Amino acid sequence: MKQLVLPIKDSNILHEVEDTLLNNFKAGRRSYTIFQVGKATLLRVSDVLALRRTEIFNDDETVVKNAYIRDKKTGKPNILYLKSVKQNLHSDWLFPSIQHPNRHITEKQFYKIIAKTGDLLGIDYLGTHTMRKTGAYRVYTQNHYNIGLVISLLNHSSEAMTLKYLGLDQVSREQVLDEVKFD
Repeated sequence: MKQLVLPIKDSNILHEVEDTLLNNFKAGRRSYTIFQVGKATLLRVSDVLALRRTEIFNDDETVVKNAYIRDKKTGKPNILYLKSVKQNLHSDWLFPSIQHPNRHITEKQFYKIIAKTGDLLGIDYLGTHTMRKTGAYRVYTQNHYNIGLVISLLNHSSEAMTLKYLGLDQVSREQVLDEVKFD
């Protein structure tokens, strides 16, 4: 059975997840940073983990304003706006493997970290896509429900796909409708 992965909509839960990633794992700073980069760039985990230092940092170790990548899944070009990425790793990869520093951490290993985080916090909907979905949900709600912006950032091809991706279920729709003044 496929696991249901949802965005983290509650800021308190989001902070608990981030704190757990940072403080409960051997490479906590790396796990935390992967989650933050995924949330901020809205990239799929495969694209986040494959980022190279040279794509993110200038020669003087400052962060580039924009990174240009091609999404692995879709092959579509993607321009990343990088506000703040700070990492002091000495590897070609932004997120190297602990056992094999010449390679990046695998999706499977990061999934284990996310699953363990969910177990520690009693949250059953965390997965490697949680960071992407959470970032998309936050962009959506903090930009006046601008679905066009989110579609573009996710590199999706339809509004329906994006709305489903955002986890907008009946309860969420009812909460939004409760705030609308129809008179």
